[in-house]
Amino acid sequence: MTEEEEFLAGYDPGAFPSVAVTVDVVALTIREGRLHVLLVERGGHPFAGWRALPGGFVQDETLDAAALRELGEETGLRPGEGELDRVHLEQLRSYGDPRRDPRMRVISVAYLAFAPRLPDPRAGTDASGAFWVPVDEAGELAFDHAAILADGLDRARAKLEYTPLATAFVGAEFTIAELRAVYAAVWGEELHAGNFHRKVLSVPGFVESTGETAARAGERGGPKPKLYRAGDARLLHPALLRPTREDGVR
Repeated sequence: MTEEEEFLAGYDPGAFPSVAVTVDVVALTIREGRLHVLLVERGGHPFAGWRALPGGFVQDETLDAAALRELGEETGLRPGEGELDRVHLEQLRSYGDPRRDPRMRVISVAYLAFAPRLPDPRAGTDASGAFWVPVDEAGELAFDHAAILADGLDRARAKLEYTPLATAFVGAEFTIAELRAVYAAVWGEELHAGNFHRKVLSVPGFVESTGETAARAGERGGPKPKLYRAGDARLLHPALLRPTREDGVR
């Protein structure tokens, strides 16, 4: 037996305070032109009956896998199926206040998730309900989830300025107007159509033309809008800064 094996054989994890790890997911999508967040109604204590972000304890899995599992439980989707594969998922930050959970010391690793379309949610095993709720109507949430949601919104709004993240909210092909609607919904600002169009096309690698045009159901006359797809840029330079009152897009 090596020195390290001998050490591990005699190691007592119980000599240290126990700490549990959870994941919580700020899942955002756009419905009817408004930014929505996925919330669940807690089915048990603590905070029974309160709304909360979807999440749960990490099992024998990676943190990313735990976040996808929790998101899948509330949407009915599984990895390899439908829109779950198109979800943009990234770690937001960790939350470790000793009093954030009244049961025990629980550290949560929060995730941010975006998708252009996700189905009506269904409650997972530890929730009595699940809902898509406009972010400005989320209200009071269990644990420290209101702070986590606020941090997630700040991250999303900032990332739209300097990354092509907005393309995660639209389909594989989209019009500039559809992309503008994403920015308007996430930023909560109306954007000047002409300024936005010029700005987007001036950023190298942000979008690329498909060479096709979009159908306009029920409309006659006028040019059909061009279709675009996401380009290969990872950062937007120049950035699309949040609007000023003067011009709609800086």
